[in-house]
Amino acid sequence: MMLMRTDPFRELDRLTQQLMGTAAQPTAMPMDAFREGDTFVVEMDLPGVDPDSIDLDVERNVLTVKAERRSHAGEDAEVLITERPTGSFSRQMFLGETLDTERIDASYDAGVLRLTIPVAEQAKPRKIAISGGNSQRQISG
Repeated sequence: MMLMRTDPFRELDRLTQQLMGTAAQPTAMPMDAFREGDTFVVEMDLPGVDPDSIDLDVERNVLTVKAERRSHAGEDAEVLITERPTGSFSRQMFLGETLDTERIDASYDAGVLRLTIPVAEQAKPRKIAISGGNSQRQISG
């Protein structure tokens, strides 16, 4: 697998919710991940997040995404309903060795953070020429 996500507290949260009978909270950073040719794409929903609050770090093939969503209600506001999570959020993903973590591209548009991660050149299939005899041929390697 080229991309794996990890959420070490998800199982603990699920068990706690089962024991206490509480409803599950929505994930603060829902994501989709897919491959398009030689590129992996990760899209995360971050509506209402200031792009300047988004922080991306890669260390030893672990990608960490941090973001912050602030409440727009003023100090004197009487809050009637609060279902949208606010505060600081983070998410980690383990990137496979075949991905080029030096060339990750990130964009943020319409509340969606889009990361494109190319497959490393050394991980791509290549043709190897075989010489000998009267002809040359190529095989995949």
